[in-house]
Amino acid sequence: MAAGSEATTPVILAAGAGGEEGEHVKPFTPEKAKEIVMSLQQPAIFCNMVFDWPARHWDAKYLSEVLHGKRIRFRMGMKSMSTVPQFETTCSYVEATLEEFLTWNCDQSRISGPFRDYDHSKFWAYADYKYFVSLFEDKTDIFQDVKWSDFGFPGRNGQESTLWIGSLGAHTPCHLDSYGCNLVFQVQGRKRWHLFPPEDTPFLYPTRIPYEESSVFSKINVVNPDLKRFPQFQKAQRHMVTLSPGQVLFVPRHWWHYVESIDPVTVSINSWIELEEDHLARVEEAITRMLVCALKTAENPQNTRAWLNPTEVEETSHAVNCCYLNAAVSAFFDHCRTSKVVEIQALRTDGERMKKEELNVYSHMEVGQTCSQNLTTGTGKPEAASPFGPDLLPVAQRSEEPPSERGGIFGSDGKDFVDKDGEHFGKLHCAKRQQIRNNSEKAIKEQIASNATTAPSQTFISTDDLLDCLVNPQVTRIVAQLLIQGRSL
Repeated sequence: MAAGSEATTPVILAAGAGGEEGEHVKPFTPEKAKEIVMSLQQPAIFCNMVFDWPARHWDAKYLSEVLHGKRIRFRMGMKSMSTVPQFETTCSYVEATLEEFLTWNCDQSRISGPFRDYDHSKFWAYADYKYFVSLFEDKTDIFQDVKWSDFGFPGRNGQESTLWIGSLGAHTPCHLDSYGCNLVFQVQGRKRWHLFPPEDTPFLYPTRIPYEESSVFSKINVVNPDLKRFPQFQKAQRHMVTLSPGQVLFVPRHWWHYVESIDPVTVSINSWIELEEDHLARVEEAITRMLVCALKTAENPQNTRAWLNPTEVEETSHAVNCCYLNAAVSAFFDHCRTSKVVEIQALRTDGERMKKEELNVYSHMEVGQTCSQNLTTGTGKPEAASPFGPDLLPVAQRSEEPPSERGGIFGSDGKDFVDKDGEHFGKLHCAKRQQIRNNSEKAIKEQIASNATTAPSQTFISTDDLLDCLVNPQVTRIVAQLLIQGRSL
């Protein structure tokens, strides 16, 4: 499917009209739902797919009773309209129970406890719980309340999910996920999603600082952009949709997204779905990890938290990072040897193409097309036939004035983002890494232990091997052009 407004329009997948009124029949079988998820190249909302999930009742009050006073870490952010994104490195954190959160969220004056230093009118709170498993460690039966098997992923439940609980204004900065695609089930309240297609990557001014494995952030606060500093953002194709309780949002691979809570309390559950492309992405992420950690640690060895996201808890030594890179490369080759995936041939094809084409970073459209080719098309993945028909309700791309002129979260109750038929349309990075890399984490640790006692394998990647690639003349030319372009903003 060619990139463009028609190809990248979010859609709502609704129940079929053929059933009798009041009849609870899911519009898609698990097989059909999975086919859509694995082939669709645009965001979409599934309706009428979770009406029988016990997790439909997981509102914040219910969860506070289930957890019996268990403490959760809340990220605290300012309700401000700054043009600078509120990255996690600039936020403060509070350890509190859900009961304490709900009391604070009622805006009671003279509140005591963990939230006493945070005026409810000025702050929002977001609990993006990274380890669903440890949160309910003594109540594992509750995992069965989440049934991703209805989307064609048998055995996937709450154990492979992340829980998000936030107050009005809580949000995640605009970012794309390096791995997989995303299914998001809205339980309580509404969340507004700002989505941008992969080909808009040059217009989102990507950055890896703060560093977080598997997340590429945007330098822009997309709800209040600084267009003087980031003029190319005006070319971005913003897609907006409000996700309501009972709906499930599908976010395809490498779609940028900014998510904000627009109701007093929001609860959502998500699961990242692994894709074939993740095998190569892990190698790319391991390289990025080595580069960022080496340069930023050398710059300021005593202050890693200034650039390292709080979710990054693993050791970042050069030796450990080398082992992660080698483990990723070994896993990539193992996958290629044991599957029909032709990723190595794809790498060779890309290499030949790079030799023949001159990358012009001054032309954002050309860079965008390159990103589109690299990010939106699956390796050898055929385009599936469109699953849409009379019950498919598209949500148009937004093209009006910047969000800051509409008042943002403080000037709207969300009604201005409701589509014509009345249907409404966070992310935790550490959980995503734990979840997406679940199968490879053990292999990585074994590789680290093995490397400490045995000779390097045939595929061992040394620091010099990595440098040979990074300082290749083709790469340094691109880097030089990007540096010059960045300083000319």
